[in-house]
Amino acid sequence: MKIADHIEAENRLNDSLWRLNNLYWIIDKAGNESLFTLNWAQKKLYQDMWYCNLILKARQLGISNFVCLLFLDRCLFNSNQHAGIIAHTREDAEVMFRRVKVAYDCLPPELKALRSVNTDNARELHLSNGSTLRVGTSMRSSTLQYLHISEFGKVCAKFPDKAREIITGSLNALAPNQYVFIESTAEGREGYFYQMCKEAQVNHDAGKKLSPLDFRFHFFPWWQHTSYSIASDNITIPNQLTDYFNAVEVKIGADLDDQQRAWYCKRAATQGEDMKREFPSTPEEAFESSNEGLYYGRQLIEARQKRRINKVYYDPNVSVNTAWDLGYNDSTTIWFFQQCGQEIHLLEYYENSGETLTHYLHQLKSKSYTYGKHLVPHDAAVHEYSTGLSRVEVARNHGVNFTVVPDIVINEGIDAARNMIPRCWLDEEKCAKGIASLDNYKKEWNDRHGCWSSLPLHNFASHGADAFRILAVGIGKLTKGLSAEEWRGLRAQYVV
Repeated sequence: MKIADHIEAENRLNDSLWRLNNLYWIIDKAGNESLFTLNWAQKKLYQDMWYCNLILKARQLGISNFVCLLFLDRCLFNSNQHAGIIAHTREDAEVMFRRVKVAYDCLPPELKALRSVNTDNARELHLSNGSTLRVGTSMRSSTLQYLHISEFGKVCAKFPDKAREIITGSLNALAPNQYVFIESTAEGREGYFYQMCKEAQVNHDAGKKLSPLDFRFHFFPWWQHTSYSIASDNITIPNQLTDYFNAVEVKIGADLDDQQRAWYCKRAATQGEDMKREFPSTPEEAFESSNEGLYYGRQLIEARQKRRINKVYYDPNVSVNTAWDLGYNDSTTIWFFQQCGQEIHLLEYYENSGETLTHYLHQLKSKSYTYGKHLVPHDAAVHEYSTGLSRVEVARNHGVNFTVVPDIVINEGIDAARNMIPRCWLDEEKCAKGIASLDNYKKEWNDRHGCWSSLPLHNFASHGADAFRILAVGIGKLTKGLSAEEWRGLRAQYVV
């Protein structure tokens, strides 16, 4: 080989982007070995990557594949580097490790001779240059230079304890100024992934200069992927989807062509309510439609579509009722609402903890409302050991008369709440925390059987959702409100 050829070969091998596009082989979607080259999303992530990277994405963009190969590349061409890949199950971790193994096994023999394997099993690759690449469901005990957390949104939704372990353990195993990639589709408006995405997106939108410990937000929507289009002949786009596409174009500042619209239409026919989660157009939309395991997901989507989560105006001609969840060691929550004809207008939501009942009674009295009923759960009538009085009696001594709602099976109460939501208008600002509770009220995941259980998960959303359920069960105890005709006449006076 000529000296010039040696120099050219050395220059190429010193270029990580060239290596990623020319050295590594993968098993493609057709099941064949093929040379890996970066697609648009992988290339953009490579160009824009930061120390801490948070990736919200559509399906099938190859982000995990790219990060696996990036880590292998860094370990091969740098000594004493340690990379870890976390998946939400051991089986998924081993699948990701097989991608690494295929890429390593297909390397040129000369390179493999320079970087032989000292340890090779189903979850660890230990190279002769001292670098290692491991997969698992946690990386607490390792000091890493590179960490990839795959489908973290799913971990947060189904395994909150494991998510906390990853945050407190695995992320702390990362050395300063090193690299982490957290990627996922959306899985609801709660948990670490959702909160981290919202914070990172705020920083991104504000153009904040990031420190090495700040996460850079990356979003990869379906409409930027060139493969997501099909011939539009003989495909009729429903009016509802046409309106959706037109609204999306305004938000993204780009046009969706007929082929993209046709692809989305056909894919949405099979994905149903999961379409926006699996193939989001905007970051906000990704979290809007994650209904798996949620009790009120469909009903709240419809409420938003019909703009019933909006500004709700107080009508001084109608009494205000309240519905409570009375916490003992947990939070106490209160919904303030009016019954206006067949509609239920939720004006405010209040939540606090660590306070006595008198604190919440003072909250009622601090407002200028004329009150009707105060609905409370059945256990409010139970006498407390410390005082000998029930909460009903304590409230009565402060001039507030509680109405005790009968105790019914919890799932029957949830059904009552589902049936009530189409009648509800919720103030988007004053009920924000309560709406978040309804958004995130979900079934508990049964890890042993791999399915959702029949009972609710006890989390931050429970208290607001329980008070809402009390409202739904107790609504029949309220006096009949105005007729629909009377309310329409009054609404014109207060609703702009």
